[in-house]
Amino acid sequence: MPAFSSLRFDRPTAETLAAEYDAIGRLLDAGDLAGAVAAFDLTRRRFDSWASLVHLQFSRDTADEAAKAERDYADALAPAAAAHEVALKRRLLDERPALEAVVGPYVARLWEADITTFDPRIARDLEEEARLGAEYTALLASAQIAFDGQTLNLSGLVPYLQSADRETRHAAEQARWAFFEANGATLDSLFDRLVKLRAGMAGTLGFPGYTPLGYRRMRRTDYGPSDVAAFRERIVTHVVPLVASLLKRRALEMGWDELRAWDEALIDPKGNPDPAGDHDVLLERAQAMFEALDPGGEMGPFFAEMTREGYMDLRNRPAKAGGGFCTSFPTVGMPFIFANFNGTHNDIGVFTHEMGHAFQNWKSRTLPLADMLWPTMEAAEIHSMGLEFLAWPEIGRLVEDGAADRYRRMHLIDSLCFLPYGACVDHFQHEIYARPDMTPEERHALWQRLEKLYMPWRNWGDLAYPGKGGRWQAQMHIYRSPFYYIDYTLALCCALQLWLGSRVDRKGTMETYKALCAAGGSKPFTELLAEAGLVSPFEPGAIVEVVQEAEAVLLR
Repeated sequence: MPAFSSLRFDRPTAETLAAEYDAIGRLLDAGDLAGAVAAFDLTRRRFDSWASLVHLQFSRDTADEAAKAERDYADALAPAAAAHEVALKRRLLDERPALEAVVGPYVARLWEADITTFDPRIARDLEEEARLGAEYTALLASAQIAFDGQTLNLSGLVPYLQSADRETRHAAEQARWAFFEANGATLDSLFDRLVKLRAGMAGTLGFPGYTPLGYRRMRRTDYGPSDVAAFRERIVTHVVPLVASLLKRRALEMGWDELRAWDEALIDPKGNPDPAGDHDVLLERAQAMFEALDPGGEMGPFFAEMTREGYMDLRNRPAKAGGGFCTSFPTVGMPFIFANFNGTHNDIGVFTHEMGHAFQNWKSRTLPLADMLWPTMEAAEIHSMGLEFLAWPEIGRLVEDGAADRYRRMHLIDSLCFLPYGACVDHFQHEIYARPDMTPEERHALWQRLEKLYMPWRNWGDLAYPGKGGRWQAQMHIYRSPFYYIDYTLALCCALQLWLGSRVDRKGTMETYKALCAAGGSKPFTELLAEAGLVSPFEPGAIVEVVQEAEAVLLR
């Protein structure tokens, strides 16, 4: 496997793309459907590998002018690549029975959805959408917050947001939201342009609004908004009361007069457990952890290769984009993990989470089509959240001495607390795109109303900006990936099922997990679940069962 530092991909141009697709068309003219599909797949893998590296390098340093210029070039070329793809998919779908014999019915269904999401008339809009999203990323990465005698970015502020000292947490939240308030008008303007741009694209493509287009862009072929709405309602009914009870109990344990928003991140009364050490310590111990989780299997050697060849960037630094993600290079067959370690338990969570994505992509690297290398996102998040829970038996290797049980309890509580927030983000987006002409003030009021529904315990105290409904502006997905958030809650329902299984049969559940990873995106979400023996979150009792089991463990 080549070292990450040695990766070089040919830079496509409008001319080279046209030539490649012309050649594919000639194969079809000659009646070579299988050859055309194979050539198409290779072209896509090459383009995706190059684009992935370009966007990764921008994320690694958003202030690098050369990286920004290359990102702009890639964003401008992407609509041209999409136009070629859609035109070819249309032609291939004209031979549906023969095509299904080559790619299978599911990939044909994906392509059928794809061709409805693009038209050359929206090419400039797509380029502008990408530019605005990158502007949001760069704005948040530019944060320079004076705190505790230092200048910190948003990731660097996180340890203070989780401090055991209540006044420190409060001050850190004040500093955090001062940044968002200072940039609030810009953030409102960015989002307004994105919403109206997306609504305009939907109209051009003949959709009644952005929501159905957004679902197709997420390649959701086996469920729709009504299924998601019913799932959100079950979270309100079954999860919100439990979380409210857990938080009330925490306030009593801590002796607080009332739980404030800046208290929610402190989950453990003794203080959230710290990682076992810094970046190098965690990587060394993670190697032993993955070898123990999958004795004699693939997880340990795979992680060793990622470490040895440099397919991770985990250290926080100025101008680096926030958050964490996993990307991949399809022509190489190797994923890359991006994160921002900050010395809190979040380092362990994001690391095991992104490792789950990476392992899945590596396991499915030999599947025959680029469409199969990743599943749709709600299925992909099972791999990440599932590994967070499957790592429990060995998590003591990554946590400070003697804190493994505290970490496991904290992780379970944190997961339950996430479900209402994730549903709130999704509900917010559905309302936003149902009424794209909302004013910024109406959007803030909408978030405030939904926050009261999904998180009725939230008390912002004297933090006026988030108290007036500004909390959503810190959620990257709302800006950059519309409708990509309920995926986490759907996947968490499934990951909790893996957790329950591992408590009874650790080895067997790990084999189930590995098989799910290897299946990649070969089937839609609900079919992947059925094959793995998991209950769909859309089944009315699914969320109830896992929440009741979690509650029993926590109250034991």
